[in-house]
Amino acid sequence: MSDAANPVVVAVDEQAESVIDLDLDRWSTLAGHALRHQGVVNGELNLLFVDTDSIHELNREHMGKDRPTDVLSFPLDDDDDLPGEILLGDVVVCPAIAGANAPEHAGQGHHRGSIDDEIALLVVHGVLHVLGYDHIEDDEAEEMEALEQTVLLAHYR
Repeated sequence: MSDAANPVVVAVDEQAESVIDLDLDRWSTLAGHALRHQGVVNGELNLLFVDTDSIHELNREHMGKDRPTDVLSFPLDDDDDLPGEILLGDVVVCPAIAGANAPEHAGQGHHRGSIDDEIALLVVHGVLHVLGYDHIEDDEAEEMEALEQTVLLAHYR
């Protein structure tokens, strides 16, 4: 599964129509850096890139929200893991929504308004959710946003 110092990130492009070309190695590497930055040294994370229809269905089915979104995270309980394996969860990113949202985030932290900056933010955001971070309360949101910027500065820029 993974060696003692490297969590495995399996990145898959599941866009029905390749709306956005993706460098899967780049994004899986960033997700791995985000995991290690938070002290995760083993385990497996799935990083899935999907189209708008797919993330809309996932958002409706799992979150009860009947609209597409940019990222969803599904942490897994390690009670169901096979012996010796740690399955961390899934991060699902919609590049089409990321592209539409990217200009809105220009100037926030180190975000320049590019789709790459937006995907990087969503990958790190999703990984932090899998690790238990949330942004429901204001103080949680501030902590999570600061951590996102720290990880992005250290491992993306």
